[in-house]
Amino acid sequence: MSVSVAEGKLGKVVIKNVGLMLSGDLDAPILDADTIVVNDGRIAAIGRYKDCDTEGANSVIDCRGTTVTPGLIDSHVHPVAGDWTPRQNQLSWIESSLNGGVTTMISAGEVHYPGRPKDILGLKALAITSQRAFDNFRPGGVKVHAGAPVIEKGMVESDFKELAESGVKLLGEIGLGSVKAGDEARQMVAWARKYGIQSTIHTGGPSIPGSGLIDKDVVLEADADIIGHINGGHTSLPYKQVCELCERSTRGIEIVHNGNERIAILTARHAHELKCLHRVILGTDGPAGSGVQPLGILRMVAQLSSLADIPAEIAFCFATGNTARMRDLDCGLIEVGRAADFVFMDRAQHTAGSNLLESVQLGDLPGVGMVMIDGIVRCQRSRNTPPATQVPVIEH
Repeated sequence: MSVSVAEGKLGKVVIKNVGLMLSGDLDAPILDADTIVVNDGRIAAIGRYKDCDTEGANSVIDCRGTTVTPGLIDSHVHPVAGDWTPRQNQLSWIESSLNGGVTTMISAGEVHYPGRPKDILGLKALAITSQRAFDNFRPGGVKVHAGAPVIEKGMVESDFKELAESGVKLLGEIGLGSVKAGDEARQMVAWARKYGIQSTIHTGGPSIPGSGLIDKDVVLEADADIIGHINGGHTSLPYKQVCELCERSTRGIEIVHNGNERIAILTARHAHELKCLHRVILGTDGPAGSGVQPLGILRMVAQLSSLADIPAEIAFCFATGNTARMRDLDCGLIEVGRAADFVFMDRAQHTAGSNLLESVQLGDLPGVGMVMIDGIVRCQRSRNTPPATQVPVIEH
């Protein structure tokens, strides 16, 4: 299933009987509300049903006491062409992630593209093509922010200016190409930042042929906007170096599914101790050698909540509002004016937890009952998560 960006919205949608509403905002993760009103794909009102204008709705969704969260954001993916990945020769991996609650994905570089060009003209052409293609085409309705060039030696300031003017807003992981020295990376990061392009740096041991070790000194000198997979992708830096990165840098701390799980847990705990949880964001770093993870973001939320002692409502912020603010996205938070991207979920059937938050803090995945993107229901009961105890119903 795929959709065009030009596809129309559904007018007014009323979402009622929400049992628990998670905002995505680290400072106020739980909202005192049971109703959301959506107009033309954007949040128009949040509050109690009796206080909201619910008349004249094109569609009404009865949540039946289930939980609503912002759509989950995967901060680190490697797309190629449409909904196909050559890394695992798999189709529909993005739409499958939709069934895991992911509504937005951020490319860290189209590095698995067969025959990926590494000359400067070619890498710019590939980035612009990828940005255009995914801007026009949404697998399953998922918003894929793609077109992230892997920078190479020889690039100059005008190359970044040209990329920015062409619509490119991201750099692929620094370190996957020939630029691996801290001073060289720092100059290119500065040029990218000057023209509004956000940068991510590879952290840890090599992941694909041609990549190399990027240690904490290179990461600190390069000063990229996001410390990509701080827990390694796959191989992590020593924990002492990870701690230094958390302490000495002010940039985004990205923890991924396809990394070192022990370091992921320790990093979250350390960020909590440093009172910098607002910097923590989540990604899968897939598709990769370890496969495709449709439930990767939910698994990260459950892992960090249950093993790093992070309250579940806070862990959900890592995958929503934190990423939205760091990536300057119009989704990821349940607040008026934002895109109406939601996940409707409930505790899994027969979990030991008495409610959704408790079940996640015990390490169980929630069951997804519905996913909405831009006010349009894109899937109902997930084919990938455990079955939810209760699911929402579309009344009309």
